[in-house]
Amino acid sequence: MGDGRDRSGEPAAVDHARIFDAAPSPYLVLDPDLVIVEANEAYLRATVRTREELLGRELFAAFPANPDDPEGTGVPNLRASLLRARDTGRADTMALQRYDIPDGAGGFVRRYWSPMNVPILDDQGRVVLLLHRPEDVTDFVRQRQRTRDEQARGESFRRRMEAAEADLYARAQELRGALEAQAVANRRLATLVDLAADLAGCESVAELTEVVVDRGLGALGADGGAVAVRDDDTDLLRLTLTDSLGGGTRARYAELPLTGPLPSSVSAYAGRTVFLPDRAAALDFTPELAEVLDTTGLEAWASLPLRVGDRLLGALTVGWRAPHPFERREVEVLGAFAAQCAQTLDRIRVHGEQRRTSETLQRSLLSDPPPVAGLDIAVRYHPAVEHEQVGGDWYDAFPAADGATTVVIGDVTGHDRAAMAAMAQIRSTLRGVAYVLGEPPAAIFAGLERALRGLGVSTFASAVVGHVRVPGAAGDPRSAHLTWCNAGHPPPVLVHPDGTARLLVTDPDPLLGVGPLPRRDHETDLEPGATLVLYTDGLVERRDLPVDAGIERLRTAAGRLCHLPLEAFCDALLAGLTAEPDDDVALLVLRVG
Repeated sequence: MGDGRDRSGEPAAVDHARIFDAAPSPYLVLDPDLVIVEANEAYLRATVRTREELLGRELFAAFPANPDDPEGTGVPNLRASLLRARDTGRADTMALQRYDIPDGAGGFVRRYWSPMNVPILDDQGRVVLLLHRPEDVTDFVRQRQRTRDEQARGESFRRRMEAAEADLYARAQELRGALEAQAVANRRLATLVDLAADLAGCESVAELTEVVVDRGLGALGADGGAVAVRDDDTDLLRLTLTDSLGGGTRARYAELPLTGPLPSSVSAYAGRTVFLPDRAAALDFTPELAEVLDTTGLEAWASLPLRVGDRLLGALTVGWRAPHPFERREVEVLGAFAAQCAQTLDRIRVHGEQRRTSETLQRSLLSDPPPVAGLDIAVRYHPAVEHEQVGGDWYDAFPAADGATTVVIGDVTGHDRAAMAAMAQIRSTLRGVAYVLGEPPAAIFAGLERALRGLGVSTFASAVVGHVRVPGAAGDPRSAHLTWCNAGHPPPVLVHPDGTARLLVTDPDPLLGVGPLPRRDHETDLEPGATLVLYTDGLVERRDLPVDAGIERLRTAAGRLCHLPLEAFCDALLAGLTAEPDDDVALLVLRVG
């Protein structure tokens, strides 16, 4: 006999529909309302009907009771059995039944059946289909009746009866086994579908490991495992292990040599699939597995290469606490899991590289603020954890033509490279316009709008531009003074030296990009020790928190932390408000000396 493999040596696919249709016993598939949805060829032959005559019809409309036999019990008995199977979720085996069937010429043919009704459940345990197997035993019953009539109960007939009854029992057991195997296959298929959906949301190797091993291979009873990723720069294999293996194990096996003897290394480096069903097989594979077996408590192992095209990305390694024979269908599922895992790992790595490139580019555009006598200025840029690319948040600080210091915070709409490119254009154009005009912030915004329109830059952005003058600068103010204009941006926070914090709320001016509309300047004095906080909306926006509430949290935190040195103030503010920000955050904070 063959081993179920095709010519390539890979496990052959199983065509369950073909098996169902070729089965020698008759089978009928019903939905929970007892409507016929499928019948195999043996059933059609036994009932002398065609699929076109049966599919879509209610069972007892297709096979009504014999009107010439008003005392017949076949219809009510079969209905009761099907409903029991449907309502209890358990198989129902019926006693021998007489159930006459239409002969196609307006009459009925007497038939005897040995029926069995089996519910098919989904993953939630709900009955979605009923499998009806009516074994035709008419010949057997007629023979038994003739024998009874003749009073011929010899040893030969008794053996024939026992053989027939044993055959019926064996067929029932075979059917039950087939149904249980099919239910397992259905659950595994459903797990694959669910796994694909879960993997689409994975943003890190840790999430990938949890989904594939804990959720996916949990359906196979796996007790732990790891996703190993090749680091070709160091010839190391970096492993992310499931929490079920414990912190000590995760630390001990966080890294392995790529060319080492353990299954993860063999799969990741050589592309081999390794199945070790028990401790003896593991130790025979390599004696170095002895420590792994003792540390993890897992005795059976499977390790599969994670491959995309010709590239080996790493390995998926899974373990079981008890010996675990690897059946053909399970091997197929493990292979499917590994393929899905490899595709997701490739996506995560590509996105990570894109993200790092974009962050490097964006940070290169956000230069450090210049030193200003009488002012301390600190800046931060904090990218969102969920975006594969950075966006249009920016800050800037530069000297104005009149000796003041110009500070800017802004946010271009979008979270992609187009937004970052637009941000770079707006930032550099604003710098040039501000210096050449030498005007207050509202006039700078008007000049910026004209320049962007002339250059064909079509985008929307919010921003705050402020001019800060300190004693000793041009105009020699007696105290530091702020003039600002807000183009649709969250209001700055001004913190006084005593910790009192207030929002610099003004009547809203339109976003940049809306058009050349009138804008207004606003002014306030800045006493020594005052702190001004300019920020983008990523600092205050949360999915579960209104923006106004987020701004109030910022105001309160800024007042509470104002005693800290400026750099420490920025770090504490970000740590308290943006542990894992939903959006990019740009922050510019200045303090009057």
